[in-house]
Amino acid sequence: MHNIISSNLGYPRIGENREWKKALEAYWSGKLQEDHFENEMKLIRLGRLQKQKEAGIDLIPVGDFTYYDHMLDMSAMFGVIPRRFGYRGGPVSMDVYFAMARGSDGAAACEMTKWFNTNYHYIVPELDNVTPVLTHNRPLHAYREAKEVLGIEGKPVIVGPFTFVKLSKGYEAEAFADTVRRFVPLYEQILQELEREGVTWVQMDEPALVASDSEDDAKLLREVYGRLHQAAPGLKLLLQTYFGSVDWSPELVRLPVQAIGLDFVHGREPNLQALERHGFPHDKILAAGLIDGRNIWRSDLTEKLRLIEQIGRTVPPERLIIQPSCSLLHVPVHLRRETKLDPVLKRALAFADEKLDEIVVLARAVREGTDAVAAELKAGREALAELNGSPSRNREDVRNAVDRISDRPAKREMPFKERQKLQRNVWNLPPLPTTTIGSFPQTAEVRQARQLWRKGEWSKERYDEFIREQIREWIRLQEQIGLDVLVHGEFERTDMVEYFGEKLGGFAFTQNGWVQSYGSRCVKPPVIYGDVYFISPMTVEETVYAQSLTEKPVKGMLTGPVTILNWSFVRDDIPRKQVAYQIALALRKEVEHLEAAGIRMIQVDEPALREGLPLSRKHWNEYLEWAVNAFRLATCTVKETTQIHTHMCYCEFHDIIDAIRELDADVISIETSRSHGELIASFEHHTYDKGIGLGVYDIHSPRVPSADEMLGMIERALRVLPHDLFWINPDCGLKTRGKEETVASLKNMVSAAREARNKLGATK
Repeated sequence: MHNIISSNLGYPRIGENREWKKALEAYWSGKLQEDHFENEMKLIRLGRLQKQKEAGIDLIPVGDFTYYDHMLDMSAMFGVIPRRFGYRGGPVSMDVYFAMARGSDGAAACEMTKWFNTNYHYIVPELDNVTPVLTHNRPLHAYREAKEVLGIEGKPVIVGPFTFVKLSKGYEAEAFADTVRRFVPLYEQILQELEREGVTWVQMDEPALVASDSEDDAKLLREVYGRLHQAAPGLKLLLQTYFGSVDWSPELVRLPVQAIGLDFVHGREPNLQALERHGFPHDKILAAGLIDGRNIWRSDLTEKLRLIEQIGRTVPPERLIIQPSCSLLHVPVHLRRETKLDPVLKRALAFADEKLDEIVVLARAVREGTDAVAAELKAGREALAELNGSPSRNREDVRNAVDRISDRPAKREMPFKERQKLQRNVWNLPPLPTTTIGSFPQTAEVRQARQLWRKGEWSKERYDEFIREQIREWIRLQEQIGLDVLVHGEFERTDMVEYFGEKLGGFAFTQNGWVQSYGSRCVKPPVIYGDVYFISPMTVEETVYAQSLTEKPVKGMLTGPVTILNWSFVRDDIPRKQVAYQIALALRKEVEHLEAAGIRMIQVDEPALREGLPLSRKHWNEYLEWAVNAFRLATCTVKETTQIHTHMCYCEFHDIIDAIRELDADVISIETSRSHGELIASFEHHTYDKGIGLGVYDIHSPRVPSADEMLGMIERALRVLPHDLFWINPDCGLKTRGKEETVASLKNMVSAAREARNKLGATK
């Protein structure tokens, strides 16, 4: 019998039926007044805490709930509000809060980017020209609410000062330590107020430490956490890392905190080795992340108990906390409503609520012995064994095809410069050609039509005709707007990954497996549970129909293998590289079908390429090598005159420019408008010798940018990029935007392109 604590790091915000999303969008549209919106959010917030209490979790996180994003909450709490939003101090109003996230008529939204290597997006704090001040103590409010309403002695969750500043912008790299120090007094005040309130545990999230290999960072952390400990010595601070291991773990575990949280899923072997090599302080608790918080597979709890025994050689159970590897924000809420999944697959899954149960079972097994949970242990082993032995995971044809791929990278026969000449002769496009990324507005009418078809109330023939009507309308609109390269609009697609998963073998789909991507945007990732294979053409019919309506080129639109991989819940019984190659070989067949049908511009989007990077740079090359090869496997068999496009969401371009160049796409479009020109500045130091389109307006905001605003972006780009390689396009797909704002924005974009051509003295 051992006294061991169970804990959770964070819980999904969206509600069992996406109530959170619905309340947000009702408030934004004016259908829900602010006081009613606040009440709706409170009900959702308290409901998720009550579920964790009923599950038997000992340390329940509070303060991880948000109205949009937890990093945006930190900015609001610290008064880090850019001047363009007209903030004058004090508590941040709802209008200012959401303007930072979504933009307003007078101010562009703050930059949005990926939360480490996940598909969750956070709002980037802007620290320049701002003096931080504590506007209100959010963790204290969350703690009081949980205790007063539900009787929960919660564990406040705060993004730590190192990670908050590391993920912010607006300071010079050499000023990082001093910038962190500017925020320490605010953290001290927060912790002192929590201590006076009687709080026991505080979780300080520092996932950025996983990407650090600097001794200077270790020194800074000792200073910062030394000050925080002195400020509130009565608090138990849990310094929480996740998404991998920390290279300087011996220094990490000596920090003046009461507990260290380590990820024993994604950083299992390095963290185990560090424990065995360096030991663990006798005066600290180890919070062991044992249950995968980023994937949906059921855990083999027998194997997890062996892992606890292995950890126990260094840290006895009475000094252990059992918890997930990271916040459960990244997985769906529960399995109860999944009534259509194959039973073999469903028994092998675990969403957030099921993962809470797994944590409690592990804690109970350590406290009471394995006999007390024998049935649960057996059920888990049998469920996973049944899936692993199924035909879906043992397709010999797929395995053999991947095995035949040689170590030599796939590549197109002709180099880009030679292909470019041939393609120019074929397309005869004007300088600075204009296009879009792929999707057009998914209106309520489009969504309703799809729902009626899926319910069986519409025949396939009626639905197909509806899709053709949408294609006809938007081909006409694109021609009227004056775009040079058109798209069919993707009206038949719910999601850029789900659509392809539904048409490939080896994928399964949930009914309610929603997770938050950004703001109110929720996605339902496919489940890659078996070997992936091509069944039949997936996009040819709609693309060929669109091309038949116009003399202008229409791009075929596919989602790339690495993005399908990174935006799905992926089987964990074989390496991700093998799964990526399976997807790539299936997509290659689709590319070949498009080309054979006369489509000679094909866009294979890889917006998630960078987010799959390991957080530690020493593992980057291995990932990038197979990720690039997967893209080339999918695209390398086309003719020289077939133009391959790709799209990537905003990233630190200079970090992976060599890999992007190695993709060997003829044209790449990159999201850049929210970076306020920073990506353009990177080209002053890094050359790029293929076609490139930098997004000239932000599609995540409802505002319509002026032609002059976009012209300024174009002109700045042309100072560092050759005009004969430059394309003009929005940041990303236009699926989430309204029709009127889309048409207005694209008209301004085309106007800006024409003015830029005039200034170049080249109209054709």
